[in-house]
Amino acid sequence: MNQAHWHLIFNHAPIFGALAGALLLAAGLLQKQDALLRAGLWALVLAVVVGLPAQLTGAGAAQVVKDMPRVSQALIQHHAATARTGYWVLVATGTLALLSTLQLQQRAARARQFVWATLLGAVLSFGMLARAGNLGGQISHPEIREGYGTPDEL
Repeated sequence: MNQAHWHLIFNHAPIFGALAGALLLAAGLLQKQDALLRAGLWALVLAVVVGLPAQLTGAGAAQVVKDMPRVSQALIQHHAATARTGYWVLVATGTLALLSTLQLQQRAARARQFVWATLLGAVLSFGMLARAGNLGGQISHPEIREGYGTPDEL
């Protein structure tokens, strides 16, 4: 298996990890259930961990596909920059999730505020990473590019 294959295996994990974390946190806050909060917080930490291989294999994946027909270097660069920024937002969110976990364990008065901030980070991470995923898909799937199939493309 090459770097592109490994990249494709791992790149969806941080997107769905951020989504799962956000949904669990929202449910935990609405239902006031610490077990759901903890599950959401740990889902975000796990998303950071499993997102690292996606980051580490991105450059190698770019090398594999860069000379393929209809692959745009601009799309590769835009995807890489967007994914990098989204991943760093996820890392900050995962760090906040660890701090939130400590706040919950200590039953700190501001624990819920930490969880709300983490939820905001999770939603932001999900949005940024989903956009990066869409841009990545456009690299080798021209059919999802805007305008594909129009008279200019045919």
